[in-house]
Amino acid sequence: MAKNPGKSQIDKAAETFMGLPAAELSSLGGARGVILGVPGCTPYGSVGAYCADGPAVIRAALTGHAASSGHVDFDASPPAIFNEPDIAASIVDSGDLPFDTGNFVANRTRLRDAVTRILDEGAVPILLGGDDSIQTPFFEAHAGRGRFTILQIDAHIDWRDEVQGERFGLSSGMRRASEMEHVERIIQVGQRSIGSARAADLVDARQWGVELIPARGVAQAGITSAIESVPEGSDIIVALDCDALDPSMMPAVMSRAPGGISYWDVINLIEGASLRGNLAGFAITELMPDRDIDGMGAEVAARIVANVVRLVARSETC
Repeated sequence: MAKNPGKSQIDKAAETFMGLPAAELSSLGGARGVILGVPGCTPYGSVGAYCADGPAVIRAALTGHAASSGHVDFDASPPAIFNEPDIAASIVDSGDLPFDTGNFVANRTRLRDAVTRILDEGAVPILLGGDDSIQTPFFEAHAGRGRFTILQIDAHIDWRDEVQGERFGLSSGMRRASEMEHVERIIQVGQRSIGSARAADLVDARQWGVELIPARGVAQAGITSAIESVPEGSDIIVALDCDALDPSMMPAVMSRAPGGISYWDVINLIEGASLRGNLAGFAITELMPDRDIDGMGAEVAARIVANVVRLVARSETC
């Protein structure tokens, strides 16, 4: 099998996700949802921007499907036409933000300002990462717009206060979120194996009030309890880290570990949560093209995004 098909996919990358209309952030034209690629914000020096090609690879993964107008997509519930007219009419792709390897503050500010622009237009931001460090400015942009539930789907809890002297890196997103006044609830689904969290980090998360639903719990009882943990009528920001999924279907991650949740668990969780509340934002992160196998991980990530696009296009409110 090809060791690194993700890189080769970039050569034939689509200009927009699923062939959706392109739009500048300055002229979104009443879009209901906006896709935005974010190569990264605050990578650690020890790993660098290892997910920077993620947005391009995710777009490229469905290039062939984008031409399948009129074909039935059985992932939809009920099955639907893949390129539905309401998607093309309401979802746009604003391309990728620049990434500065030497100015992390500028990266975070740029992302926060871009998401603020999208939210000001009444649209739902759909971010293609990039590593987990994009989460903090993503969450920050929602300040002053009500109270939010963060639904994190991840193998790790990301509650470190700092790593290598950096407080805004990929291991600290949920702790930084807990410090934001507009975040009233954090639900974390899919934890497993050993990550960067210390015992004190887990204590802090529990004391704050995080609801933790580990991957083993999902395997034993299914995804229903995670869906039901989302309060009715809540505004929900979904933060999906690709390593939440089992590596048998998502090999394109830095830290593979057995026992991850399934594609259908992720789809059903996001859809179930959106039916209980309002999907206010979505970010998929931590797709590492260098570790992909035959483009499998990129296609799984892209199919998840396609389902989110459909949910946003069909939603009654943004």
